[in-house]
Amino acid sequence: MGDTGPTGPVMDRDEVDRALARLGAEHEAIETSLLALQDHAGRRLLEGAELTGVTAERWSAAEASITLLWTYFDAYTGALRTAREIRSRRRWSSREDLVVLTELLRGEAVTVPGGAAATANAPTPHGGPGRLSERYTLATLVDRMNQLYATSLDMVVAADAVWSALPARIDLLAAELQRTRKLAHSVGVRPGEHPSGDDLERITRTLTRLREQVVSDPLAFWTPAEGSSAPGGGRPDTTVYDREARALEEVRREIDAVLAVRQDAEQRILRLRDVLSRADRTLAEARTARGEVLAKIAATEVPVVGGPPIVLQEQLAAAAEYRRHAQWHRLSPLLESLEEKAEDELLRARESLTAVTAPLAVRAELRGRLDAYKAKMARLGHAEDPELAEKYERARRMLWSAPCDLRVAEQAVLRYQHAAAELLATTAPRVPGQAGPTDRTGPGT
Repeated sequence: MGDTGPTGPVMDRDEVDRALARLGAEHEAIETSLLALQDHAGRRLLEGAELTGVTAERWSAAEASITLLWTYFDAYTGALRTAREIRSRRRWSSREDLVVLTELLRGEAVTVPGGAAATANAPTPHGGPGRLSERYTLATLVDRMNQLYATSLDMVVAADAVWSALPARIDLLAAELQRTRKLAHSVGVRPGEHPSGDDLERITRTLTRLREQVVSDPLAFWTPAEGSSAPGGGRPDTTVYDREARALEEVRREIDAVLAVRQDAEQRILRLRDVLSRADRTLAEARTARGEVLAKIAATEVPVVGGPPIVLQEQLAAAAEYRRHAQWHRLSPLLESLEEKAEDELLRARESLTAVTAPLAVRAELRGRLDAYKAKMARLGHAEDPELAEKYERARRMLWSAPCDLRVAEQAVLRYQHAAAELLATTAPRVPGQAGPTDRTGPGT
């Protein structure tokens, strides 16, 4: 049409019908969304909860926004109903009807009380102070409803997501905590007596406080998704919950270790007694061997052998006492420490025995070397050589006398070896073109 009005060209019948169809579809979609928001479980929970903190502030604004949404929707519904009534008066609308319809469908024909927007803290379309009433086009009204709906839904979905995720998980963790506390008490892990008992008390207080905060202020535990504009974009913040869950798991592992101690404590104590007994016997053997060495070996340093560790015996007695009184939390670390120290003590005793008997081992090696050379020389027919026999006898007296001077005896054995080698070198037959035998000092020569 060529005619124009305050809102521009007057719409023809086809334009009016298309606009009414589009607005009707929008009306149906908006109504469905508002009813879904009205029935949303999160919104019902927010209405009945005693809220605090940021959630209380945002819910107050969201409630006003939802109220304003319905006010806008009622105004939108009224304007659409009026337009449909005008269009339905006659099959072919008159120009007067089309002018009115154009104003309704395109102009600022929808009036909303100004107090409604002020109650919802919503900005006015003019940007100035609130008026007694505000006028909107249907398109502007739809935009404003979409904005208010998105912010309200975002708040409701976020709160519901936190309530759906955290309280149930906290309750499950609290139930596990109670089971762990009973088990800990049964094995002596109690507050003030064991660090894990203190940890259980702290976890209990933290979970109790966390649940109260989550129920009253769920949005304090919501992390919005970066760059997301979709309502409810984000995730519950489980940082505190995860930390306490890890702490409880560590306590549980400690209690499991204590339980394991209770199950095999007797066998471990018996093994400890056996290890310490072997260490004591080894040290006693080393002390006896030291006396023998001092009597049989001269001119040598023999290390002093220490006595059995009294402290370990006292700790072993304490471990047995803890077991009798079911003080497993005290027994567990003591047994671990004792097992390591007992093995170290047995190793020390063995090293002492080895160090003390080293001179006897040297003497035995020299005796064996001397006898091996004598047997070799006898096999080769030199047993009656007077010089060789005299050197052998001298070395033998030194090695079989007490006290034995190992340094002097070793020199005597070496002199016998050299004499044997020289004798073999002078008596061995020579093959033409072949060098004579070299001085070999090993018994296999």
